[in-house]
Amino acid sequence: MTEPTDLTVLVVDDDFMVASIHTRFVERAEGFRVVGVAATGETALAEIERLSPDLVLLDVHLPDLSGIEVLRRLRGAGNDVGVVMVTAAREADTVRAAVAGGAAHYLVKPFEADDLHWRLEAFRASRAALAGSATPGQDDIDAAFAPLNRGREVLPKGLSRETADTVLAALDDGVERSAAECAEAVGISRVSARRYLEHFVAQGRLAVRLQYGGSGRPERRYRRA
Repeated sequence: MTEPTDLTVLVVDDDFMVASIHTRFVERAEGFRVVGVAATGETALAEIERLSPDLVLLDVHLPDLSGIEVLRRLRGAGNDVGVVMVTAAREADTVRAAVAGGAAHYLVKPFEADDLHWRLEAFRASRAALAGSATPGQDDIDAAFAPLNRGREVLPKGLSRETADTVLAALDDGVERSAAECAEAVGISRVSARRYLEHFVAQGRLAVRLQYGGSGRPERRYRRA
């Protein structure tokens, strides 16, 4: 089995330091890669056209166009790129406009890396639910909407209930484990185990911690939430 392709991300924020922090947050999330940074709304629109990212982290307060206007222009042009609003704006009208514009999530600054990672994984799960079929079934459609409606757990396409229960049970003892350790305990591949684990993180049923040490990416360690 090959590793899944990284989802590409454009970071949009007029504060250079904040954009750098958000870039680091994204690149700590396994399976996501920043391909560009924009500081204005017009630049964001141009970079989205040029780079065709999978996801845009979009601030509301920009020096020219607001993030909401950027979102409206994208949708008006028929561009359905994924958008997560990342902003200090808390006004109800702004939140409603983001929802109406089809933003996947709305994250209020300041936030921790794990707050963003949960939303990245929810976006990945929603996107994966509709992959591979021009006419998805109702279960796939429910899975696509599940990250926005956590009252009912729907497994992403390709995950089975029996294996999901077994992966979750591997953490019932309260011990923190990596995807590789869970994979060995359950008898599945590490890639498959990570998909199940990240699904449960997105659902809020597991917590994840980054363990640093040595070279390369930090190891993700999972435990019961």
